[in-house]
Amino acid sequence: MEDNIEIEISETNRGNEQIIINKKHKFNFSFQRKDKSKIYRCIEYKTLNKCKSLIILNDKKEVLKYESLHNHLEKEIDVSISVAKHRIKEEIKKNSIPMDIKPKHIFNAVSQEMGLICPDYSTIRSQIIRNINKQFPPNIKSFDDIPIESEYYKTKRNENFMIFKNTDLIIFQSPFQAYLFSNYYKNIFADGTFYAAPKFSYQSNTLITTINFHYDFEQGISNAAKKVFPNINIKYCVWYYKRSLEKQKNILRYHEVKNNNDNLSKKKYNNFQQFLEYFNKNYLPKYNVNNWNYYENIEHLTNNASESYNSYLNNIFPNKPLFYKLIYILKEEENLSYNDYQRRTKGNWKKEQKIFSATDEIKILIENYKSKEINLFYNGCNRNELIKLWKECLIDLNDININLK
Repeated sequence: MEDNIEIEISETNRGNEQIIINKKHKFNFSFQRKDKSKIYRCIEYKTLNKCKSLIILNDKKEVLKYESLHNHLEKEIDVSISVAKHRIKEEIKKNSIPMDIKPKHIFNAVSQEMGLICPDYSTIRSQIIRNINKQFPPNIKSFDDIPIESEYYKTKRNENFMIFKNTDLIIFQSPFQAYLFSNYYKNIFADGTFYAAPKFSYQSNTLITTINFHYDFEQGISNAAKKVFPNINIKYCVWYYKRSLEKQKNILRYHEVKNNNDNLSKKKYNNFQQFLEYFNKNYLPKYNVNNWNYYENIEHLTNNASESYNSYLNNIFPNKPLFYKLIYILKEEENLSYNDYQRRTKGNWKKEQKIFSATDEIKILIENYKSKEINLFYNGCNRNELIKLWKECLIDLNDININLK
């Protein structure tokens, strides 16, 4: 049996126990004997290599026997990926709030622990995300499965967040957001996004504070708004209106070029007539002129406020997020806006500047001393000068730690 056998515990993708030997070979659990010792066989045992290497461990994970009969190449990179995945899984399991987990932060901690053999973050990123998602409650697969009550329906201030649910609609709103609607109601900006809606749902809509309701040209939403707020003024987004007309104009121009003939003036006249017919058919009978006519009223021509906010949400959400992850991020955003509002009402309109942490200070200090070391090298320094330089660095590092206490 080999001396100095280094053993690490890992697991397969299916969660079964796996043993790593000397950071080079992986052994999967085979069976347990009557004396409770366990036999592990090389993962190449069931491949064409038919590797006969095995290891036997007692219940304290001490090596009883190790037969190193490997007839294949070592897989150090593959082994390092397995070890990194396992350690990250364990770190995730220790965290009681999976939504607060920062995958990159966990990877950085594991990477420092493993050293140079740790794989790149991109190599195991999807595995990390899957394991974080496993810590959530079982995912909602249909609208009917959404619970009426849940611990996730509470804001960080322990207030109710889910206020309405029926067979095809669920509304999240905190008391703070209700306060904003009741006090700042002159204009409401609304927009929908398909990207940030869970798979089982159709669309996610955001409302930003009801005298005027700004939305794009979707009659279903405007009809619903009229039903809830009978006296509301619907104002359609000019940007969508303009884009629709530009699109039709380009279609007519394309046909004009494609079917070019000598009678160009007559062709242009016919195209203009088609354009007017399109306008008359799609905008005059279907939509109230007052909803899209902004003559002498150009305060808010678009619903860019809600459009830009949805764009922001799309950047922080994964595509078709899990239901509980969607709620968590919405609550985080609600809390950010609450804190921002409290700060502004106290007269502080500027965000506090980021305070450097001890880690930031240490990094800056080390980089400065590295630059000094390079300069010494270029000037032909000796060993004693380098020792003196890094001794000064240690003194400065000690001063940082003292200031933190």
